[in-house]
Amino acid sequence: MNVDCDMYRYLKRSVFFAGLLLLCFTLLTWSMPVQANTNINQADTSNFINSQLEAEVLQIIRNHPEVIREALQAEQQQQQQQQQQAKQYIKQLIKENPSSVIGESPVTDAMEKKIVLIEFSDFQCPYCAKAHKTLKQFIGKHKNEVTLVYKHYPLNSIHPEAIAAAKAAWAAQAQGEFWPYQDALFSKQDQLGENLYIALAKKLKLDLEQFNQERNSEEVNTAIEKDKQLAEKLGIRGTPFFFINGETFSGAVPLSKLESVLNHTLSEQT
Repeated sequence: MNVDCDMYRYLKRSVFFAGLLLLCFTLLTWSMPVQANTNINQADTSNFINSQLEAEVLQIIRNHPEVIREALQAEQQQQQQQQQQAKQYIKQLIKENPSSVIGESPVTDAMEKKIVLIEFSDFQCPYCAKAHKTLKQFIGKHKNEVTLVYKHYPLNSIHPEAIAAAKAAWAAQAQGEFWPYQDALFSKQDQLGENLYIALAKKLKLDLEQFNQERNSEEVNTAIEKDKQLAEKLGIRGTPFFFINGETFSGAVPLSKLESVLNHTLSEQT
């Protein structure tokens, strides 16, 4: 007999029973007729049962903490396996049909016979701005070997301008000016806001009416959501994040790291 499995099942049964008990008491209380001399208070009864339930569950956890720990470890292992499977799947797709992964995302150059570097980034992330400078150097040096693909991953919970900036860049892409617009957003990261988005559009001589329509369209929401879903499928939790030939790395990595990854990738292809 597996004791840990038995204890885990016991914990689940205990929680279920306590919850069922709470439900029965709640239904019983609600079904009782209201009488003038009755001192039963439904809220007090519910609070009492909730307290009893909480006490029972906490006692079980105190007595058998390993059950919780092992359950969490099992969940983490399952998530890691799923993420690894997703990465392998994406890697295979990039080799066999890169356009299916890249979709409508902006690319620096044609993809034929090139190594594909996918970047997940956030225009308001300071580490992304730092990584952007390094990427410019790297792509400038290896433009005949590497194609950079930009994927939007705005972390709007901590960066309030991230989505608006991503939408503006997407609208610029619709007029063929994504890369200069992207470069300007990172260069002026401390100025992100409506005034900057319009000013950059004017500077790049974009059609302002089309620009505003594009960044407020349903298409832009769909495009950004697709990028976010891909990032979540790969288990990405922060930015910047990079995916190249099956290898992943994150953060404002130095140029030497990119060079090392490229050399390793090239050696695998020979």
